[in-house]
Amino acid sequence: MQNLTWVLNLLLILSFSHLSSSQIQPPPTCAVADRAALLGFKARISKDTTDILSSWTGRDCCGGGWEGVQCNQATGRVTGLELQRPSDRDSGLYMKGTLSPSLGSLHFLEVLVISGMKRIGGVIPQSFSNLTRLTQLVLEDNALVGNIPSSLGQLPLLKTISLSGNHLSGPIPPSLGSLKNLLQLTLTRNSFVGPIPPTFQKFISLQYLDLSYNVLSGLIPEFVGQLHNLTFLDLSNNQLSGQIPGSLCNLATLSDLSLSHNHLTGRIPLQIGHLRSLTSLSLSSNQLFGQIPESISQLENLWYLNLSRNALSNSLPSAFSKGIPSLLSVDLSYNKFNLGTVPEWIRTRQLSNVHLAGCNLRGTLPNFTKPDSLSSIDLSDNYFTQGISNFFPKLSSLQNVKLSNNQLKFDLSKITLPSGLSSLDLHSNQLFGSLSRVVNGRTSSFLQTIDVSHNQISSNIPEFAEGLNLKLLNVAGNRITGQIPSSVSNLVQLERLDVSRNQITGTIPTSLGLLLKLQWLDLSINGISGKIPVSLLGIEQLRHANFRANKLCGEIPQGRPFNVFQAAAYAHNLCLCGKPLPPCKGKKLGKKGQ
Repeated sequence: MQNLTWVLNLLLILSFSHLSSSQIQPPPTCAVADRAALLGFKARISKDTTDILSSWTGRDCCGGGWEGVQCNQATGRVTGLELQRPSDRDSGLYMKGTLSPSLGSLHFLEVLVISGMKRIGGVIPQSFSNLTRLTQLVLEDNALVGNIPSSLGQLPLLKTISLSGNHLSGPIPPSLGSLKNLLQLTLTRNSFVGPIPPTFQKFISLQYLDLSYNVLSGLIPEFVGQLHNLTFLDLSNNQLSGQIPGSLCNLATLSDLSLSHNHLTGRIPLQIGHLRSLTSLSLSSNQLFGQIPESISQLENLWYLNLSRNALSNSLPSAFSKGIPSLLSVDLSYNKFNLGTVPEWIRTRQLSNVHLAGCNLRGTLPNFTKPDSLSSIDLSDNYFTQGISNFFPKLSSLQNVKLSNNQLKFDLSKITLPSGLSSLDLHSNQLFGSLSRVVNGRTSSFLQTIDVSHNQISSNIPEFAEGLNLKLLNVAGNRITGQIPSSVSNLVQLERLDVSRNQITGTIPTSLGLLLKLQWLDLSINGISGKIPVSLLGIEQLRHANFRANKLCGEIPQGRPFNVFQAAAYAHNLCLCGKPLPPCKGKKLGKKGQ
């Protein structure tokens, strides 16, 4: 009996010993072939300011130390490579180089993401067709060129392809239609040409299709209406032609549809109201005509409607007064509408954006009954004559407003602007008075754009307080007098300054040279005298300057860009000289004496 007990104890000890020894065995390190493939990619990157690849050291790429590399810990094979630029907060981060064909040797790779690196160029390697386990291929926002390899259609497990934001070209390969498991295809912001391949009708599982911002041509295929799982379809900013196929209205799950900025003709399909899941509809900048279908009023989830820049005509559907209950943003600008007044169904709704530019509106500016929600209003290019005094005070959430190209008469010195306003465009009206209520010590730091050009504004340019964030100031074509204040240097964010066609006198303040972000400067057709300050040479980003028709004299600052601007930018002054004009007399004589 004692011998039996001793044997059982020995077996128990041996079993525990075997268990403990199996537990302490380290997981396999990454396969030699996979490590070599990754190092092959690293060798093709000549510069890495993201500092990601600096972590790729040592023999074990699966130990967690190689940033962006994921492995199957049981096999030691690389299953994922995800390299993404850390964030937009530091735009100086990038990788420079090309994609190495060695990545095609990662035969167990399921996810390949190399995005936002900006300077990874070259072509997509043909060897990627060997990645037969790949489910995600994301190569966004790089500098890739050439065609999409047709061999990518041989990767049967692919669910996501995103190649957006590169310089890829040529036709979209029909072979991609073989990817029956594909859920998302994003090819936006490239230079693809030709038609949408007919093989795409095989995308029975596709949910997300974005081909926008390319040069695609031809018709929108009827078969797109058979991709019944689509929730997102963006074909905007191409050169597609023909009519909007009625079959699109069969896509019961579609929530986003954008066909804007193409050459589409004909009418909006009457059955568009069948798209019951639609939340966003953009058909802007085409050649669509006829009336807006009444069935749009049945789209209960629609919050964004943009039909601008077509040839649509009166009258607007009466059913809109009770339909589209979720609507927040509407843009009907630049069609052939003759509305007269802003429709009641727009004035009485709680909307965020109302854009009705060029709709033949007249009389007094509208009174919105629920103004607190409005953040963007565009009523430009109409025939409004009055109503500014009561227009702004109630719009407490307003951020952007365009009332340009109307016939508004108002004393600008009595205007009251919302505190959160970011962009104010009142150009080409009949406004008068001074700028003192628009620009003063209490001007909001939110305000970035002021355009009051081509009015009848008088008085001086007011002093600019510190803390302003103006990026654009356009007061051209008024009756402004006095000098440009030296406090203009407080506008440290300014990118565009236009004070042309006024009655400004005095000299150009040297402090103008402190506006280091300035790209556009127009001081033409005034009475400004003195010299062009040499301090302006410090504005290295300046791309346009115009000093024409003033009383300026002396040598033009001799450095880029001032000495390479067109001579017309300095014409009709008193006595400017130096490149690009003829040399100053003293300079010319000095050179002869050398």
